[in-house]
Amino acid sequence: MAATRVITAASATSYFLAKRAFVLPAKRSCGGGALCFNRRALVLKSKRPFSCSAIYNPQVKVKEEGQPETLDYRVFFLDGSGKKVSPWHDIPLTLGDGVYNFIVEIPKESKAKMEVATDEDFTPIKQDTKKGKLRYYPYNINWNYGLLPQTWEDPSQANAEVEGAFGDNDPVDVVEIGETQRKIGEVLKIKPLAALAMIDEGELDWKIVAISLDDPKAHLVNDVDDVEKHFPGTLTAIRDWFRDYKIPDGKPANRFGLGDKPANKEYALKIIHETNESWAKLVKRSVDPGDLSLF
Repeated sequence: MAATRVITAASATSYFLAKRAFVLPAKRSCGGGALCFNRRALVLKSKRPFSCSAIYNPQVKVKEEGQPETLDYRVFFLDGSGKKVSPWHDIPLTLGDGVYNFIVEIPKESKAKMEVATDEDFTPIKQDTKKGKLRYYPYNINWNYGLLPQTWEDPSQANAEVEGAFGDNDPVDVVEIGETQRKIGEVLKIKPLAALAMIDEGELDWKIVAISLDDPKAHLVNDVDDVEKHFPGTLTAIRDWFRDYKIPDGKPANRFGLGDKPANKEYALKIIHETNESWAKLVKRSVDPGDLSLF
């Protein structure tokens, strides 16, 4: 039986959703150096032009379909009218003033490998599979993990600063270090603090380290050095966890660029801006989306 969970502004944050109208967006700048879109239409040959003109909405409904830990389990996002929306495309990246939206895929202290299904309509959250079997981490992840909406790591673009590695074709990942275990599909206001350049089988897979604004220590941390001071050992633990989690399955360890060290907040914001620009090209179909869903 499908269940509907309503996330309200009182439950951690206020939310913004995109008002879906089937016109292609024109680019403009919105807060934090990210891109957002107005409703000016452009002509496309595609049958499914895209828009993500953000409007304020006080609540997001999260609808679960199927049973957890089954192949058909999905977590869909609904707007106030009950229509399905995409957590990847329709929730805006930035709220301005250095505040970003973060969508929880995997709650801390759990190990089911949940992810946004980038190749399915409305990109619901599902449990990842391999050879038809559900995937689990070999041990619990110790932080809330998920994605930055409206970002994309372009697999056709090599990063000269990180060994020429190409993007992994996914939204940018976030590791949220706050004390509270969150829920799948929860949308949090965060501030980025650092970035780790993970290289997974030759692909660049950024990890943005961030903290939810409602965490008791949020006011204490604003950059990478603050994380070391107030969350000692956390950055090393995150790097080591993501480096080693495939080893129990007989795979080699992942590697990290940038001297194996976390980059500072300024660098993290640069990565967010660049991947937001890549996402904008994707939804405008300036690059081939392949099997990716754009709605």
